[in-house]
Amino acid sequence: MESCYVLLKESLNTLAQAEQRVARFILSNPRKVMNQSISELAVHCNTSKTTIMRLCKGLGFKGYKDFVKSLVADIALGQAEDVSYMDLHPHDDIRTVIKNVTSNNILSIENTMKILDPGEMEKAIDTIIHAKRIDFYGVGSSGIVALDAQSKFLRIAKNCYAFTDPHQQLFSAASLGENDAAVLISYSGETLDILDTLSIIQESGATTIGITRYGKNSLSSRVDIKLFTTSTETGFRSGAMASRIAQLNVIDIIFSAVAGRTYDDIKKYLDKTRIAMGRKKYSV
Repeated sequence: MESCYVLLKESLNTLAQAEQRVARFILSNPRKVMNQSISELAVHCNTSKTTIMRLCKGLGFKGYKDFVKSLVADIALGQAEDVSYMDLHPHDDIRTVIKNVTSNNILSIENTMKILDPGEMEKAIDTIIHAKRIDFYGVGSSGIVALDAQSKFLRIAKNCYAFTDPHQQLFSAASLGENDAAVLISYSGETLDILDTLSIIQESGATTIGITRYGKNSLSSRVDIKLFTTSTETGFRSGAMASRIAQLNVIDIIFSAVAGRTYDDIKKYLDKTRIAMGRKKYSV
């Protein structure tokens, strides 16, 4: 079950004003809300039951009861707590840097795990298994994730490519077909180069998979399959540190699932690549 507490926190800044008011009240009073009816919550937040229902459904829940069920689970598991990312500051000692960077990376992976939609992940895995060709697109730090994905899927003889240059992305996108898959990676979901590439891909008919932050953004609203990550990039972390770790983890999940489900077919390729890489190691 997805964590409604994390979903609320991650979507907070993209909600309408009335929905934000409800979300903030729930985040501050999770134990109180778990025992409230939708009418009581509406009164406390000076809003309507319709607004609350819209919020719940926007987060992917069937309705208010389904949302409260998830909230109760979060409280029972100790997940309805305000655990925040820690920023770095000039002149922090090395122990503080080690602790804060590591904690942020762990928190980013854990929170991403709580919001990943198994149904969307299944679609992504099935698409990649059956795709004739797979393109991975990313710019900047997300480009590093695209290159990592390519290196993994090449090990199992998948016809795949990674593109980090905006012009090459457009050339590649124009050559895709309806039996191909494109994985577009952008934490913000607003990277212009990626969105331009997406427009070309959509003309080709290829299936599009987006890996981006949770919430409303241009990339998630336009791709066929949505895989969300969570993180907060501010201050020293604006260089896409924890968010990159979360993206890499999503790629690892997809690769592991694809390799596991096609193991009988790809085992020989894994063996060949392992032997090939072994030749690159120095032997005493």
